[in-house]
Amino acid sequence: MNKIDIIIVDDHLLFSQALNGLISNFKEFNVLAVLSNGKDVVDYVSNHNKLPQIVLMDIQMPIMNGIEATQWLKDNRPEIKVLALSMEAEENTILKMLRAGAKGYLLKDIHPRILQHALKEVHKVGFYYTENITNTLLNSIDKPEQSSAIKLKERELEFLKLCCSEMTYKQIAEHMFLSPKTVENYREALFEKLEAKTRIGLVLYAIKEKIVIL
Repeated sequence: MNKIDIIIVDDHLLFSQALNGLISNFKEFNVLAVLSNGKDVVDYVSNHNKLPQIVLMDIQMPIMNGIEATQWLKDNRPEIKVLALSMEAEENTILKMLRAGAKGYLLKDIHPRILQHALKEVHKVGFYYTENITNTLLNSIDKPEQSSAIKLKERELEFLKLCCSEMTYKQIAEHMFLSPKTVENYREALFEKLEAKTRIGLVLYAIKEKIVIL
């Protein structure tokens, strides 16, 4: 069986070495390297080393953080999938990582079985997001034929695309020449239609349905 090659990127040595041992025990995976920051990833890839299929990426790191490194990989080696593994649970950080090109986002307190499943899903399906991160149950993940039946109005689509940007809801309202209350109504309508509970859920739907390409 051909194993799936992985690189671990984390500046906490004890954690990264423990993670290396854990993943090495998963029969489907092979750890190519354990690196300590995003610049190490850029150097590794640029020096014609054997490329991984997945990079398990921390976010808060010195020299070059995980968001910057993920963006670099998306721009230069888009075939490499990035799975974020971080202590950061702030919505803004998660959105930035998704915009940079991460195919999944995990918190470091997850069970090893979830990590193993997430790695397999990222390799096989192309993405993986836990309910704890998205705070939503998107039917489109498990039942894509249902999601395609959801019809969005033109202005709802415009609002959804803007939700994937750096704009605040107030800025979105100004951009769309709408009142904050009307934008709030759009948001609540999309929450109901897409069975999402947060802005992250809306972004994930837009990514999944290729409404936006991040």
